[in-house]
Amino acid sequence: MSTPLGASLSNDALDILFRQARTHNVWLDRPVSDDLLRQIYDLMKCGPTSANSCPARILFLRTHQAKQRLLPALSSTNADKTMQAPVTAVLAYDLQFFEELPKLFPNNPKMREVFANSPQVAETTAFRNATLQGGYVILAARALGLDCGPMSGFDNAKVDAEFFTASAGNPPAFHQVKSNFLCNIGYGDASQLFPRNPRLAFDEACRLL
Repeated sequence: MSTPLGASLSNDALDILFRQARTHNVWLDRPVSDDLLRQIYDLMKCGPTSANSCPARILFLRTHQAKQRLLPALSSTNADKTMQAPVTAVLAYDLQFFEELPKLFPNNPKMREVFANSPQVAETTAFRNATLQGGYVILAARALGLDCGPMSGFDNAKVDAEFFTASAGNPPAFHQVKSNFLCNIGYGDASQLFPRNPRLAFDEACRLL
């Protein structure tokens, strides 16, 4: 079904996705089901990426044991809130994403070689588009009634060594993966939110040419 020309979301929906949505640091003791995590992915995967490359790879850490493996890589300011969150998503990108292009981009069978023959272009494409997909994860989670707490403040090299190597027990598809950022997911405690910080006005951040 095509979207009607000029159709837009309701104000309530825009509030959920953007205007009233906040970055949460304190979490309610309420679990997030595996089914909801699958729904997040099924929404996020529909977002656009260059040549439909889909380079994002995600680890949803939802057990105490998985969180303990992450803990040594976290900054002191991120440790407690990450341990408290029901789920922590490790948003990452696959440097070998182009191996999937024959399936994902069948209208141009030669696209795989474009990236396979240029590692720098492949890495730039992977990082850029996986970052886009990380944004889609946040919007998808919010659309499903969840809250998010995206963050840096961790040691990427430690995360990669712990989670994205052959010795970590991953399938081969996860051996060429690099972490990008983390995102806590759950139901935030709105009573613990800080006041919203200012944003730049249109004329401060944009130009019409």
